[in-house]
Amino acid sequence: MSIHAEADLILKLYDLRREATMRTARDWFFLEFKPQSMEDVNATMFGAHSGHFRMVVTYWEMAAALVNHGAIGLELFTDTNGEHIGVFGKIEPFLPQMRAAYNPKFCASLEKLIDNTPGGREQLAAMRERMKAIQAELSQRQAAAAS
Repeated sequence: MSIHAEADLILKLYDLRREATMRTARDWFFLEFKPQSMEDVNATMFGAHSGHFRMVVTYWEMAAALVNHGAIGLELFTDTNGEHIGVFGKIEPFLPQMRAAYNPKFCASLEKLIDNTPGGREQLAAMRERMKAIQAELSQRQAAAAS
């Protein structure tokens, strides 16, 4: 595949991320979805935000599959995206349970992409730490605003 075709796919993926419902889902996923247990994941999967959860996770699973199958090169994809690492970081601790409960191949493409990315697991750990810091900052701001 030519670099121009890959770039076109990257831009199409970007356009999909800009769609209003997807933006709402992504905002919810990163600001409000804070799973601490498989029970939290199940409550989400079968609750009011099930659609948001599934939209975000399946979007990045689809994008990862495009990379894993060669439609988009790994280097171009990782140069232009990083959100997938944050998505995987939130669900990875529960992945074995999710696979047992929902689908044995749940997020297999996303996991493969992380593992094929040079330093992917290290990036994942760093992203988790950044997300913890952001959540702490948001909590402090909410507490200060409530005072």
